[in-house]
Amino acid sequence: MAASTEERIVRLPGVCGGRATIAGHRVRVLDVVLWHEHQGLAPDEIVSQVPSLTLAEVHAALAYYFDHREEIQEEIRAERTQAEQYGHNASSLLATRTKLNHRQAEETP
Repeated sequence: MAASTEERIVRLPGVCGGRATIAGHRVRVLDVVLWHEHQGLAPDEIVSQVPSLTLAEVHAALAYYFDHREEIQEEIRAERTQAEQYGHNASSLLATRTKLNHRQAEETP
């Protein structure tokens, strides 16, 4: 008997931040959605890119997304916000290190 979407998609504490993933993989539903919806990959192209996945698993991830659209969209928004904050913090850290290096170079005889 074929596995249902509920059996193929899991949320486990400590795995991928507790986000919905394909069972037995560290591939999040939101990853499949981004590949499909934002990069325009067809399900079979996703399988070609991630050969450990089956076509049924990719379709299960997409079915889960369509059943839980707002939840997954919120995860995507949160991930984008986190990436933007990381980029801003990394830029600030780089600027601070650059200033320190310049000061040290000026102080060195």
